Amino acid sequence: MIGKLWQELRCALVVVLTLVTIALAQPVEAWRHAPRGSDASSDWLLWGGPRRDFVTAGAGLASSWPADGPRKVWGRPLGEGYSPIAVEGTALYTAYHRGSQDVIAAIDTRTGTNLWEYAYESRFQAWNPQEIGPGPYAMPQVVGDRLVTASGAGKIHSIDKKTGRPVWSRDLYSEFGGTRLEWGYSCHALPYKDGLILLAGGRGSGVLALRKSDGTVIWKNLDFRNAHSSPLLIEVDGQPQVVALLASEVIGFDPENGQMLWRHPHNTQYGLAVSTPVWAPGNLLFVSSAYGGGSRVLRLSQSDGKTVVKELWHTPRLQAHFGTVIRLGDYLYFSSGDNVALMTCVNLQSGEIAWQQRGFAKAQLVAAEGRLILLDEDGTLALAEPTPKEFRVLAKAPVLQNTAWTPPTLVGATLYLRDRKNLMALDLAAK
Repeated sequence: MIGKLWQELRCALVVVLTLVTIALAQPVEAWRHAPRGSDASSDWLLWGGPRRDFVTAGAGLASSWPADGPRKVWGRPLGEGYSPIAVEGTALYTAYHRGSQDVIAAIDTRTGTNLWEYAYESRFQAWNPQEIGPGPYAMPQVVGDRLVTASGAGKIHSIDKKTGRPVWSRDLYSEFGGTRLEWGYSCHALPYKDGLILLAGGRGSGVLALRKSDGTVIWKNLDFRNAHSSPLLIEVDGQPQVVALLASEVIGFDPENGQMLWRHPHNTQYGLAVSTPVWAPGNLLFVSSAYGGGSRVLRLSQSDGKTVVKELWHTPRLQAHFGTVIRLGDYLYFSSGDNVALMTCVNLQSGEIAWQQRGFAKAQLVAAEGRLILLDEDGTLALAEPTPKEFRVLAKAPVLQNTAWTPPTLVGATLYLRDRKNLMALDLAAK
């Protein structure tokens, strides 16, 4: 009897060890590593949230709001800039411009009061300073015990998130000959293993990996003209790749060394490709830009050790300018157009437009609990229930006024949002 039990126990142990070994052998997307002691589902550490796709769990969101909008937890002046908002526990991180400086701010999520600020010289001026402003445009991302930031002029900082003290900095333009973007550098670094993968552009260092701890170069590679979009880590039939939407093409490269794996044309006038690519089951990659770029879906696969790229569809009619693109099932939802914007639903597989609807200016989207939270550039906030048949607006209210181009951040039932002058927290919980 004892021998039989021991044999069964040994078999069970072998199964467990085998499963653990398999799990450890799988490549893990870097942004899914939460700092020890934090709950990944309730923090918004990196660009795009927990999975870099602007989809999060939410926590009991209300299905409607009062006419004047959700309850304001707090609101405060902030300052110039479009930097998105990171949240970890009771600390919020964002950035703004003051005088001739960029300011990185840590703020208490409960009260809106400052925990610390770190300021550094940043004299970037966009091609159209009145309309665009000096930035900053990128989000301070939480990577372990650091914040990683980028200025409009391509300067990268690594900052101690507890004290606000700088640890290291690098300049993508002066040190690496990066593409000088007239509308401001806005790419978000991609954490991968012990490095940060950054798009710089230029010759020989178009993409590079910097060590998280001290900013030293792990590798640099490739020649290309950079744009404003952020890189995305994917896996093609078991092979980790980083995809990047550039000024005139979309590429895939090896995150271990920056070696080019494939490239496909996607030309955007002025190089203004901004929106982050979307990766979907079936090895489908969606990219979109305004200014003639349009939208396309590529199917990636492996054959004889190489990546095969097949374009499933392309249309110039659909143009994600700078807004976020949300995938729910087989459909994509986004604000299409660079002047007149239409809320749009398109079939990922076929490119067939399910519907387009007026009613909002250019908008940023976040998804939770099967719904979309929408913030348009005029400061209108909305809650909508999207399906391939219709876009049903459940609630709508004006909450901001000063060019709201920043994607909202949703943590649990608290929504953090900003425009070029103000920052606020709203309670979206069902009562």
